[in-house]
Amino acid sequence: MEPSIYTIRKSFLLPLGLVVLLSFILLASALFLQLPMAKIIILAAFLVPVCIVFAESYLRRVTIDREAVEVNKLFRSKRLAYAELTAVDAIRVRKRAFVSLSSENNFMILSNSYDKFGSLLQQLVAKAPETAVSDEIRQLAENPPQKCGDVFSAWLAVAVLTLIIFAQLRGAF
Repeated sequence: MEPSIYTIRKSFLLPLGLVVLLSFILLASALFLQLPMAKIIILAAFLVPVCIVFAESYLRRVTIDREAVEVNKLFRSKRLAYAELTAVDAIRVRKRAFVSLSSENNFMILSNSYDKFGSLLQQLVAKAPETAVSDEIRQLAENPPQKCGDVFSAWLAVAVLTLIIFAQLRGAF
């Protein structure tokens, strides 16, 4: 069986990538227009965490193979064998869902930010030891919530940055 790889939804990565691009454009225009240094420093300070969040989201992968589940993140990786799992549980808060995978010495938490989250859960339920899987995770696998608040927020940030760039450049020319 080929391993299944799950990534963060592209519907979130696209506007987040645009936020990074527009932030660089805003910083470049601020430098070009020779705005006060305080504004440039604030823009640069905003740009650092946005780039980190984008890189972290873009590189995040969950791999489900025959023996284990592995999560790859920026500069780190964690692997849990199914045989080691002692609990697979879920918490749901409105449209946000979190799945915890626990063993004696380790744990990992997954959210419904991943594309095809329902399929990911179904594979986990099928591969994890029967005694480790909670009823909540089984119900969540049958009816996974669709989260869209983060996508809306990212598109809102794109719109705000576009307006700021437009106003900044319009005032300069």
